[in-house]
Amino acid sequence: MYPIELTAPMAKDLTDHGFNGLKTSEEVDAVLSEKEGTVLVVVNSVCGCAAANCRPGAKLSMDNEKVPAKTVTVFAGVDKDAVNKAREYMMPYPPSSPSIALFKDGKLVHFLERHHIEGRSAEIIAANLRMAYDRFC
Repeated sequence: MYPIELTAPMAKDLTDHGFNGLKTSEEVDAVLSEKEGTVLVVVNSVCGCAAANCRPGAKLSMDNEKVPAKTVTVFAGVDKDAVNKAREYMMPYPPSSPSIALFKDGKLVHFLERHHIEGRSAEIIAANLRMAYDRFC
């Protein structure tokens, strides 16, 4: 587990932009078990690609005509139970942090694993997500 002093600003980077931080498996279940609507889940991380690519890309992606009804985040290495529960919903993909998942009507419809994020600009990640929003939201 990472010290909260280290991760709090990284979590705040998303929550200050409207993402709801989920801390428990029950909170994750409450959001992802819903059978109507769209939800974007960002699995946040302390790594450099989360700071340089994932979080900025997720935030930029929200500048679109169509966006998910809900945006949430869980933090790998911090909110263990919440992350593990979110990853259950992200199956069959293996655990990946950072990662970004889009759910529609309770089903995973789009997923960006770490290898889709690492080495790509925030703008490319945002464009990828916007295409998914246009299709599913």
